[in-house]
Amino acid sequence: MTRIVLIVALVLAVAALSGGIAIAAGGRDGDERPITGAALARASAAALDHTGGGRVTETEVGDEEGYYEVEVTLADGGQVDVHLDSAFNVLGGAADTEAPDDQDGPSDD
Repeated sequence: MTRIVLIVALVLAVAALSGGIAIAAGGRDGDERPITGAALARASAAALDHTGGGRVTETEVGDEEGYYEVEVTLADGGQVDVHLDSAFNVLGGAADTEAPDDQDGPSDD
């Protein structure tokens, strides 16, 4: 009987550990870390140069479309996501058309 209890406890421990690892690895959408330090200054400068001005409102390292993503809010209120490679070269920039409550797709505006 003691052997069965130990086996059940071991199985439960392995399951809990596996679940914890899965949560730690996938607890966030991708690897959404903000850009910091000197990289933030370089990425911001590259993005603002690309958009012709505006204000940096959000950044991300490890973006699915480039190494860095810099969200720029333009004077007219529009937003542009500028994607950069690891050397801060612009890969592209697209208007961010997501609604505030719609994280997966464009708004119907």
